[in-house]
Amino acid sequence: MSKVRLIFNPASDRGRSGQKASDLRAVVEEFGGADWTGTEYPAHATELAAQAGLDGYETVVALGGDGTVHEVVNGLMRVAPNHRPKLGVAPIGSGNDFAFGAGVAMDPAEAMKRVFTGATKAIDIGSIRDNNHRLEYWNNTVGIGFDAKVNIMSRKITNMYGFAMYLVSTLRTIAQDYESAQEKIWFDDLPPVERDVLMLTLGNGPREGGGFLTTPSSKVDDGKFEYALIGHVNRPTILQLLPRVMQGTHITSKHVTMGAFHKLRLEADRALPIHTDGELWSPYEVNTRAIEVEIIPAAIQLLI
Repeated sequence: MSKVRLIFNPASDRGRSGQKASDLRAVVEEFGGADWTGTEYPAHATELAAQAGLDGYETVVALGGDGTVHEVVNGLMRVAPNHRPKLGVAPIGSGNDFAFGAGVAMDPAEAMKRVFTGATKAIDIGSIRDNNHRLEYWNNTVGIGFDAKVNIMSRKITNMYGFAMYLVSTLRTIAQDYESAQEKIWFDDLPPVERDVLMLTLGNGPREGGGFLTTPSSKVDDGKFEYALIGHVNRPTILQLLPRVMQGTHITSKHVTMGAFHKLRLEADRALPIHTDGELWSPYEVNTRAIEVEIIPAAIQLLI
């Protein structure tokens, strides 16, 4: 029997995930059991996942939403590739965007069964570094500019969750924090792009924010990232684009530039808010003005 570590975030889905996790115990016991650990503070799942690798666990399972998966991935990436545990995901968060795009069963019980019985898929992971010498790994999306502002706004909303919360946050951001940055961007070895940028989303998976298909062609195992870039447009235009982003049809808009890349370098004229997998990595006060992003192909074995 392989050693399995389950990392459960009791704060996932704004505290509503406890019963969902409890319901999965019978499934776990059916397949021989596992070691459960609850997270107690931000980034605790990262520490637990890294320690699980050092302790010889073969599989680490993230029980939670996208934030929990993000932390677990960062812990696994601290483990040498030849000792890195496989990743399992039981999607009991509010958005579960990574699970949706990666082919994980969206039913938590079925996803947990596949932790013990499923096949593995090698997935790509991204790294992001900034001018403050910080390094983070990401597995689903990075949002630079507008969608990171939406992330900041969502933290002020306490009476909603999931897609509704992100939709309201988006509308409030359009009304209250609608500035673009002058950016210089190098995609791979191409000449730099210089323009005012309202929003730049990098996708390993196709979806973020509980249902926005920002990079609908993205696949977690194809050895490349996608991007969606929107230059500065007026508010009526972004409101018209919003329902198209929900459906993934914005890719044909003249206001949106889509493309693929393996590495990226970006410099901006002001501090950029940035989220990684829905986690706010760079609030304004961090003063991130330059980043480098790179793909690490087939970095983690995901159980599906």
